Amino acid sequence: MLLSQRVMKTLLSILFFFIFSFSLIAQNDKVIDTTKGTVIIDYKKTKNAVQFAPQTPPLNQIAGAPKAFYSHYWEFGDGEYSKTEKPQHSYKKAGEYEVKLWTTNNYDTGKPPVARPKKIKIEENTTSYNEETSMTEDFSLQRNRDPIPEEDIVVIMSYKNTKNYSTNGKLYLFYNEEKYNDDNFELADTRLHHNEKHINLEDAIVSFNQIEENSNYYASVEKQLYKLKSRIQDSTDKKNLEQTLTEAKTSYKKASTLEFNNMKPNEERNVFYTLKTTPEMLKDTSAIISIRGIYVPDDNYKNHRVKTMEMEIVTSHDPNKMSSNATFLNYRLIRFKRPKFKIKFQNNGEGPAKTIRLETDIPDMFDKSTIRIEDMYPKCKICPKEKEVRYSCLDTTYTAKQAIFTFKNIYLPGSEQKNVKVYDSTKGFVKYSLKFAKDFHKKKTKSRTAIIFDKNEPIITNYSTTRFLPGISIGVKSGYNAFKDLKDSKSYFIGATISPYKSYKWYWQIELLNSFHEYSGGTTITEELTSITAGGEQLFQRTTTNTTYNNIDWGIPVLARYNLNNYIGLGTGLQGMISISEKQTQDILIERFESINMLPGILVDSNESKNESKNSFTNLRTGFLVEATAGFARIGPSIGARYIFNFKENYNYMQFYAIWKF
Repeated sequence: MLLSQRVMKTLLSILFFFIFSFSLIAQNDKVIDTTKGTVIIDYKKTKNAVQFAPQTPPLNQIAGAPKAFYSHYWEFGDGEYSKTEKPQHSYKKAGEYEVKLWTTNNYDTGKPPVARPKKIKIEENTTSYNEETSMTEDFSLQRNRDPIPEEDIVVIMSYKNTKNYSTNGKLYLFYNEEKYNDDNFELADTRLHHNEKHINLEDAIVSFNQIEENSNYYASVEKQLYKLKSRIQDSTDKKNLEQTLTEAKTSYKKASTLEFNNMKPNEERNVFYTLKTTPEMLKDTSAIISIRGIYVPDDNYKNHRVKTMEMEIVTSHDPNKMSSNATFLNYRLIRFKRPKFKIKFQNNGEGPAKTIRLETDIPDMFDKSTIRIEDMYPKCKICPKEKEVRYSCLDTTYTAKQAIFTFKNIYLPGSEQKNVKVYDSTKGFVKYSLKFAKDFHKKKTKSRTAIIFDKNEPIITNYSTTRFLPGISIGVKSGYNAFKDLKDSKSYFIGATISPYKSYKWYWQIELLNSFHEYSGGTTITEELTSITAGGEQLFQRTTTNTTYNNIDWGIPVLARYNLNNYIGLGTGLQGMISISEKQTQDILIERFESINMLPGILVDSNESKNESKNSFTNLRTGFLVEATAGFARIGPSIGARYIFNFKENYNYMQFYAIWKF
């Protein structure tokens, strides 16, 4: 009985162990599950009016972040779109339409869920459809979300005919900036709904007619010209189209070009581009990338509109973010530039925010007193200094390390607020620029912002990082090599150096040195008894050989250098040296003497001769070096001393030089 109880306890223990282990495995599987969720498109149709709603999977809240939520972007298949969660859309014509939905998870740890397109069939074409004008300007670029590696985004290009006649024109979309080595996007799809046609960029030469100084023209769809003295060209349009296209082709690697026809007065159209991010996409989450659109509303004129849409690369969809166009800077060219920074925020509360405070780090390399507000939302005036006002305004104050931007007396609705359907209305931003300080070094900086809505706890953004491109500094170097172990050594060199431009502390330097080296190889004396003379006596012969070398050597040092300050630098590294040309000269003196007891006596005769030999690429030497410089350590002239420990015996030497880095 006792044995059976023990067996039962053992079996129960084993069973409990397996159940516990299985539960742990299941929990672990749940944690590492990174598969995308699925969104189902629901709809209810009443004649040509359709009510849409998404069925979304549960959100996985990011710890410490505001409450997670979904934002939505719909395409209805007829050229119209919506960013509301549950839109109602009326179709103008009967037919079958493919509805697409992109859902973005904000403050969520997973990937955005995907929705399969839904086909909607409209049987009726009712007369109750009223087309509404929604555009406030004639050309705009939008996106459904910020780009994130391995996800796609949708770019909406909207254009409107503000003329009182029908027009033909062109649309340009430029993407993948030249300043980045790799492409950030691939154009995966272009959805057209108004018979736009793809054309080659090179073939898209816009024809236009010269406008007379005192007369203005417009063109009909048939491109017949009419003269109207009363019509005035829009002075806000850009007019140098060739220059605009040249600048765009210089700034971007790729482009998509469309032509459109017969666009009626006051008509609005949309083109939808799906841009797929590449595996090589820039991973810097504080960087700003851009795409550019150009709208030519009438082919008969150069007048055109340009929109450049800046986008912040993200790792997760967090509306509170800091970014900059100063991610990669050329240190040679920045003295008079104004880097731009952008702080984005979103009110995720249940009510409106009246005061928003942005406490932003300003690195020492920037001059806070030069801050200039470039743009903002909510739009408001700049607050006057030392005066309290009751109207909406943006106030800027400073501490030792920060700039503080404060929106006062504003109304920014919350994403959880009742009757707020458009999440974009709950977002705001501040874009500012500033100059560099008078004395700043080439070093990486980072800054972030604390965002405070009314009296709530601060939300801390990501770090916005400023980096400098290495650049190239070419140096000219010449000096003297002192070989203490070589007799009669004379060695001069000239060469060039390559290093990063004006590095702050540590950097690499590579050199190519061309040396002209002359030294003595020493004197050798040999003595021997030679043949017997006619008188039957032996002669004593002495041979004296003096050897000299004239070499042209190439040395390639590779150093790691460190600047202690602006004036003192240290370095250490390895060096390889080879004689590309080695000329050996031997001066030979042969003397013969009478032999007296096998020793030289009276000189009988002597003979002098010279032997020369040349070799190429011989005598490889390697060594270790240390050095110090004084002068202008980062850029400009300096002098230095270097000691080379050659691994080959008796070939250590000291090097004294002057260098000028450009």
